[in-house]
Amino acid sequence: MKLKYVFLLLAVLGLCYTWYYNIQFYLNEENTSIVNYLAQTKTTFPARSFSADLLVVVFTFFVWYIPEAIKLRMKHWWVFIPLTFLVAIAFAFPLFLYFRAAKMESESANFMT
Repeated sequence: MKLKYVFLLLAVLGLCYTWYYNIQFYLNEENTSIVNYLAQTKTTFPARSFSADLLVVVFTFFVWYIPEAIKLRMKHWWVFIPLTFLVAIAFAFPLFLYFRAAKMESESANFMT
């Protein structure tokens, strides 16, 4: 199996795994506002640690991926920014890696011909 398909599988897993818990939140909470959602990420020290960890991962992803996407001349590279916040970094990051691998594979094929 090509690595790009592993990235695609991880993107699907990231989507399903994170959104399972988001759906549980919306089904079980009375106050489903984004303010309450974010407030609940600060309820315990482990939750705060996990939130801080993810924030650093998100910024690191942006610092690397934006110049990488521009360098590779990837179309619609900017769409991964809203996907990160509207869906999940666990979805957007491996999805970007899938499209990056596909772009590099296509460039390699064009170079060989």
